[in-house]
Amino acid sequence: MTDERQMGVPLSRKTKPDQSSTGLEAAPVLSSVPRARAGVPSTGADRVYEAIYQAVLERRLSPGERLREQELAEQFNVSRTLVRQALQRLAQEQVIELLHNRGARVPIPSLEDAGSVFDARRVVECEVARQLAGRMSAEQLQTLQHLATMETEADRQGEHALAIRLSGEFHQAMAQMHGNPVLTRWLNGLLPTTSLLMSRFKRQGGQVCVAHRHVDLIAALQKNPAAAGAEMRKHLNELEQSLTDPTAPRRQLRDVFQAYRDSPESTPLKIET
Repeated sequence: MTDERQMGVPLSRKTKPDQSSTGLEAAPVLSSVPRARAGVPSTGADRVYEAIYQAVLERRLSPGERLREQELAEQFNVSRTLVRQALQRLAQEQVIELLHNRGARVPIPSLEDAGSVFDARRVVECEVARQLAGRMSAEQLQTLQHLATMETEADRQGEHALAIRLSGEFHQAMAQMHGNPVLTRWLNGLLPTTSLLMSRFKRQGGQVCVAHRHVDLIAALQKNPAAAGAEMRKHLNELEQSLTDPTAPRRQLRDVFQAYRDSPESTPLKIET
């Protein structure tokens, strides 16, 4: 089955704004069934796969959380065989881990993993931005603007899971517009790990993506390749720099400067005049 994300169709989301009073559709939960592409039947394994992928992306599943086959089979009313197929596919894409004799779990990425993940994203997404710059149709730009607007509104209304999903869809949409399915697959594999890193190491008060940076990126895409690539790099650098080790003890200034206070060499030099 062709991956729906590669075809430019955002998963589990309406492509037009919801007409409800809030202007936002409800964010999906783990047991929800993602909407299949028109004319393409969705198997039980596909439904399990898409729901777990989205749940990791939206931080509904935490790093280290166990994924038990029997429980998933009951949630989706499918056999454990189909659940196992979905888990194996997710493991191949490194969205989850399969542990010997211990079943499946959500990965626990380290802070060291962040460097590799963001290096890979810079390679893929900066090049995508450069190649799209100045070549996008009005409809494509409108699609990105719509996603950025919805992301801002979702965050304003406290719909954080929806804001996270829309942020991911913004980056996925750019890759899809580029038209290279290999780059799209690579990015789809990197986004869940990014969400897990943000879940573990994001500084308090930070966002998974800053919506105004997406607006700046849209403006840069209408300029030239250098501007678009630089704006994407700036955006990804900001995301990486928002990560911090929560276990690292906070040093006090007195500890930082203790060596200078106690060392004889710390005495100010006298300059002979």
